[in-house]
Amino acid sequence: MGGLEQLGLLGLFIGTFLAATIVPFSSDALYLAILIATGNPVACLLVGTLGNWFGGVTTYFLGRLAKWEWLEKTFKVSRETLEKQKNRIDRYGVWLALLSWIPIAGDVIALALGFYKSPALWTILLLGAGKFGRFLIWTLLVV
Repeated sequence: MGGLEQLGLLGLFIGTFLAATIVPFSSDALYLAILIATGNPVACLLVGTLGNWFGGVTTYFLGRLAKWEWLEKTFKVSRETLEKQKNRIDRYGVWLALLSWIPIAGDVIALALGFYKSPALWTILLLGAGKFGRFLIWTLLVV
């Protein structure tokens, strides 16, 4: 955690934000440490959710900036593979955003939803709902 827990709720916001971006970091241990240390479940739930949600939204918009040609060239991903992935994303659409809380895979989901241009408003709202659900469960398990 690198001292983020010592920053309290600010550290929680920073950690949960980073964890929802392409930075390889999990915020669960940080969330639990700060939840226990502060004894303030409402503040932790709100701050953790907001940080993780903003990070997810950032990842979503980074995905929207990506170009097919760039992915094909830089990561050697074939257009056929990108089309297959697009079909999977299109099958479930914005509802996949509810799964954005899953460590590592959730970041990829948010990035893919952005890349394949899922509707921004609904994606952003469902990203928030998924993130809230994750931290609500942790909070209920601890409190």
